[in-house]
Amino acid sequence: MTDQAVPDQALEVRLASRPRGWPTRENFDVVEAPVSEPGEGQVLVRNKIMSVDPAMRGRMNDAKSYVPPFEIGKPLSGGAVGEVVASNSQQFSVGQTVLHQLGWREYATVGESHAVAVSPETAPLGAYLGVLGMPGLTAYVGLFDIANFREGDTVFVSGAAGAVGSVVGQLAKLHGAARVVGSAGSAEKVRYVTEELGFDAAFNYKDAPVHQQLKSVAPDGIDVYFDNVGGDHLEAAIGSLNDFGRIAACGAVSTYNASEPQPGPRNMFQFVTKRLTMRGFIVIDHGERRHQFFEEVGPLVRENKLRYDETTVDGLRNAPDAFLGMLQGENKGKMLVNL
Repeated sequence: MTDQAVPDQALEVRLASRPRGWPTRENFDVVEAPVSEPGEGQVLVRNKIMSVDPAMRGRMNDAKSYVPPFEIGKPLSGGAVGEVVASNSQQFSVGQTVLHQLGWREYATVGESHAVAVSPETAPLGAYLGVLGMPGLTAYVGLFDIANFREGDTVFVSGAAGAVGSVVGQLAKLHGAARVVGSAGSAEKVRYVTEELGFDAAFNYKDAPVHQQLKSVAPDGIDVYFDNVGGDHLEAAIGSLNDFGRIAACGAVSTYNASEPQPGPRNMFQFVTKRLTMRGFIVIDHGERRHQFFEEVGPLVRENKLRYDETTVDGLRNAPDAFLGMLQGENKGKMLVNL
């Protein structure tokens, strides 16, 4: 059923071509497309806000990965929150707010098993795409389950001003880290990470070699490295890790737009001499942790003990610019698009 007018056509963003190196606006098409009535067990959602994430860059390539690549000529997908405007489902009614994975379009026809009801009274809608969504759960799982964080650890977070890194550092501080340090890409982000997020120290990775700056902010070494960047950050972290240090390999944004294979760290033998552990992870494998995550992190957000920030761009036509800006590090916290 529906209780409001639904247009026959609405905007969606499609993959026009696969990028080689850095994506450009030419890799995207913004088109009018028919709006489909919901079939049995489906709802029609008017999207209100959507997410752009670094992992979307990998799906623009025609390469085998943990999720299928985006298809040329088809709409992209990703996290979005919106209002149910028509329902053919026993689980959802018109007017409910839901989280789903069919962003990059104004209207989405979503199967009931692929939608989750969320409350705009409990938290702002953007929070369900950031601190209480996939990035927040990624930070939580990566720090506690993958890196096996322990009270008294010294933690280094790359990409510390981003949606994931900012939560990692704050959770480590709240759970008794001896020292939390981060890297970011501008003086303003370094100030933000230290003065507003509460990191003990941070540095601008563009100012000097990462390994030199890391040793200056963590002279006694680090115990945990949460890797969002890869490349020279990973090599520097290996050099600074103490014996039995742990690395949570979450992402490698420094390599996503490389047109040629990038060299790996040159100090891998330190894994042997220091008895280090490095484990990669994908948050979709850890859905069983969502309930515990909500129970622990939800109150921290409501009580303003865990800060989160958002950078927003208005209009679906500008979603490609938001995505490209996020890859260039223009966001502070989560990059979102208001539809």
